[in-house]
Amino acid sequence: MYWGMGDLEIRNLTKVFHDNGGDIVAVNSLDADIRDGEFVVLVGPSGCGKSTTLRMIAGLENPTGGNIVLDGEDVTEKEPKSRDMAMVFQSYALYPHMTAQENMAFGLKMTTDLSKEEIADRVRNTADMMGILDLIDKKPGELSGGQQQRVALGRAIVREPEVFLMDEPLSNLDAKLRTQMRTELQELQSDFGVTTIYVTHDQTEAMTMSDRIVVLNDGELQQLGTPLECYHEPSNRFVAGFIGSPSMNFFDVELDTSRGMPTLVHEAFEYELTDEVSDDLEGNGTRFTLGIRPEDVEAVPKDTRNAISTTVNVTEPLGDVSYVYIDIGGEQYTATLGGDIVIESGRELTVQFPQDRVHVFDRSTGEALRNRTPPESDELAALVGLEDAGGAGLGVE
Repeated sequence: MYWGMGDLEIRNLTKVFHDNGGDIVAVNSLDADIRDGEFVVLVGPSGCGKSTTLRMIAGLENPTGGNIVLDGEDVTEKEPKSRDMAMVFQSYALYPHMTAQENMAFGLKMTTDLSKEEIADRVRNTADMMGILDLIDKKPGELSGGQQQRVALGRAIVREPEVFLMDEPLSNLDAKLRTQMRTELQELQSDFGVTTIYVTHDQTEAMTMSDRIVVLNDGELQQLGTPLECYHEPSNRFVAGFIGSPSMNFFDVELDTSRGMPTLVHEAFEYELTDEVSDDLEGNGTRFTLGIRPEDVEAVPKDTRNAISTTVNVTEPLGDVSYVYIDIGGEQYTATLGGDIVIESGRELTVQFPQDRVHVFDRSTGEALRNRTPPESDELAALVGLEDAGGAGLGVE
């Protein structure tokens, strides 16, 4: 089932709010191409401009500058009802005095010339497809949060738009239902093949649902790429720290080339570089930030090259993995080890950062100078060399 095209071009899109304290730039010269049928997630911290961007695409907010082009037609100045887009809100926005059927039909009555019979047929077909046919005679107050969300989605789907716009539609649901609805949304979007732009602050939703992610911060585009591109090859330190949980570990280091082998020097350790990594840093000064994701930190024997001595602060066993919070130079960092590893607080742990998995950023600009070697498609996430639950032979004391 598919009903149209949905190529969307965003060009130099800008939104400036004016108040007595001065101008506030909510979105700054955003450029993005969203392909027909693509599921794109706008993600970033609160206040980054993602909802403002979505509202401008929908026509609910007037841009200060830039253009929004749908299938080759500039719709920047068009009214929302003329853009062939349907929006799903965080609050569901259902009319409380109307039944589910009336809520789903309302947009069609306002924006189309379909007869009552055609509208009724389309609503019933959509409700049947979404498994809510038995709910269409109920009002929102009689429905659970998940049921209300399905009605809100059905109201958008029944319009057969070229673009779905979704503003944190799952944030009011409990964790279990949110996970279930994520799967349902992906299946619906895949079945329809309709272009979808989805706003969330939840990076798990961004990683699991999207074809591509638009990462925003302070109104500016940080990176546009697939989930794995943003995860393994972040364009800058912000993306590296925002995408992934637990967050990437960062260490401010200085490059020392006076000792024969280029070495990154931290107050708590020294990290000798291979020629391959050193070449990527050449000509970029001496002040860098070294990054390593928690799951790439390895527990190793003390005599391992580039081994780092740490003290365990806390261990959080989650079953499949354990989050081990370690002290390096008086600061706390995170290592994700196998679930059979449980280390008591206060114990010493020796760790290593494999050179093919480190990231290096310019400390001043945050720009990524080197990213980890992209993993092979069949690479396992499990750590190797974990000998027993106590970590024997891994430098645990």
